[in-house]
Amino acid sequence: MRLSLSSLPSPHLCSNPTMASGSHSLMWFRKGLRIHDNPALEYAARGSELVYPLFVIDPHYMEPDPTAFSPGSKRAGLNRIRFLLESLVDLDFNLRKIGSRLLVLKGDPADVLIRCLKEWRINKLCFEFDTEPYYQALDIKVKNYTSAAGIEIFSPVSHTLFNPADIIQKNGGRPPLSYQSFVKLAGEPSWASSPVSNAPIWLPPVGSIGNYPNSEVPSIEELGYEDRAEDDRSPFKGGESEALRRLRESISNKEWVSNFEKPKGDPSAFLKPATTVLSPYLKFGCLSSRYFYQCLQEVQRSVKKHTSPPVSLLGQLLWRDFFYTVAFGTPNFDRMKENRICKQIPWKNDDELLYAWRDARTGFPWIDAIMVQLEKWGWIHHLARHCVACFLTRGDLLVHWEKGRDVFERLLIDSDWAINNANWLWLSCSSFFYQYNRIYSPISFGKKYDPNGNYIRHFLPILKDMPKEYIYEPWTAPPSVQVKAKCIIGKDYPKPVVAHDLASKECKQILYEAYELNKRLNGNVSEEDLTSLRRKLKEDKRQESKPKRLKQTFIG
Repeated sequence: MRLSLSSLPSPHLCSNPTMASGSHSLMWFRKGLRIHDNPALEYAARGSELVYPLFVIDPHYMEPDPTAFSPGSKRAGLNRIRFLLESLVDLDFNLRKIGSRLLVLKGDPADVLIRCLKEWRINKLCFEFDTEPYYQALDIKVKNYTSAAGIEIFSPVSHTLFNPADIIQKNGGRPPLSYQSFVKLAGEPSWASSPVSNAPIWLPPVGSIGNYPNSEVPSIEELGYEDRAEDDRSPFKGGESEALRRLRESISNKEWVSNFEKPKGDPSAFLKPATTVLSPYLKFGCLSSRYFYQCLQEVQRSVKKHTSPPVSLLGQLLWRDFFYTVAFGTPNFDRMKENRICKQIPWKNDDELLYAWRDARTGFPWIDAIMVQLEKWGWIHHLARHCVACFLTRGDLLVHWEKGRDVFERLLIDSDWAINNANWLWLSCSSFFYQYNRIYSPISFGKKYDPNGNYIRHFLPILKDMPKEYIYEPWTAPPSVQVKAKCIIGKDYPKPVVAHDLASKECKQILYEAYELNKRLNGNVSEEDLTSLRRKLKEDKRQESKPKRLKQTFIG
């Protein structure tokens, strides 16, 4: 049974009632790189003689940047660019199986799209609704043209379980700021009672594309990149076919699904990750979150007992929607300044510490191994993300969360604007979560999962011969042990950039002072206020470091 259009969550539909039905449609792929549960694609095919499936290579994301700290564009690392290209190749393959193909053009998306609408005589444009500010601005530009040209637009909400605008409206015009209030407002998705649509069995043919150059999916090299060796590539391959294979594999283990409980799981498991690793497929829309939701419900109905939201797998999908909703309804969500839900904190502007963290040179093997995995694979376990984000911000280095967010945005294959920003706000204790005294130890946290240090030995081979007693704190190893392990600390592997106990204590004090300032000023903290707080903290530290005078005792 297919999902009817009337049960879709609040599609954005602009119709021209005078337009004839049989027509040329353009399906504009952005995310939603799939043919299953794709209401925009279904609608593009309905009543159309020709359908043009189009993806535009956007220089904003894809133009090579030789000045970036890792191979890739200004915004995306090579792993994510490759994952996207693999997803496009797979989408083209799946479209060809049903009588169509994917057209890939390069340029500013709005300009390319408007030109295609004109030259291909399009009278129906379909694309999945996107909440990101960049795409919102792009959509306004496109809609201004289509409105003047009398072109019908169908832009349904299908990247998330709910329409964020509906939730915000239910909440009086503001997004709910807690998971519990979101879940209470959202209820059950309106479409959930019927199976979401399967992939179409046929699509109308693609018409002539005129004088456009080669419209095939480009290779990494054709985009201007030098590809990496196989060993340095992410082990996760892009595409709808791989997404559905991974989904089938995950849900086939009903016991694992029913017992899944976040934040539990082993962050050091790398040969077989302790999660589904479906996040990159959800990010690109290779996997429908709605289909995933229904598959999980089916598993839950078939077992006697299972975990529940917020810790269950179903709960993770609701977290995703919660973050999308808050991000959509919060101006300046991706920065500290002028963000009404973000604590104003006097973060350090210390590039040396930032680069040590980013380049896996902190001297803490657990932190550095995670950052090596991130750079090589483009993916790390959620608890590993928690550890390195806490370490950079409120735990040890006090570097601005926006700086860490930028590194994650570049390197993660599942980097998602709403979720990435929300997690950094959370883990820096800038929003959502405020228990800044709870800090992940860069030493003991990893040790409890992997006492032998196998994860560290794999991603930091320089430490592979270090005895397990010292693998998490190699700077404590006696010189003779370091020599035997062929790793001299300070030469072959760096000394710690901070003393964790002292650094975390200082961070807690600074967060305390910042929270008090935010409370006193009701969140209206200016840059001048933060500067004054920095001066106060500096003076307090100077006073503390003064040697205390010893009282003299006179015997008379």
